[in-house]
Amino acid sequence: MQDAKARFSELVRRVRSDGPQRVTVHGRDEVVVISAEEFRRLKGNLTGEALIVAMQDSPSRDFDLEPKRAIMPVRNVAL
Repeated sequence: MQDAKARFSELVRRVRSDGPQRVTVHGRDEVVVISAEEFRRLKGNLTGEALIVAMQDSPSRDFDLEPKRAIMPVRNVAL
């Protein structure tokens, strides 16, 4: 466990100093570890504000987007 902690600490140091780090399992890339700052930059703003603005600016904004509802049959399934 101590070795795993030490290796993880080194991984974090490398991410901070050298940028994204690949982690391999059996010689194959499995994950890439990036800084929290880089993650936030890549993730972007997930508030939906950009989508709302785009929809409000759309020439098609007057379309009715109300979903049509239909009664769906339900079957009992024995598990």
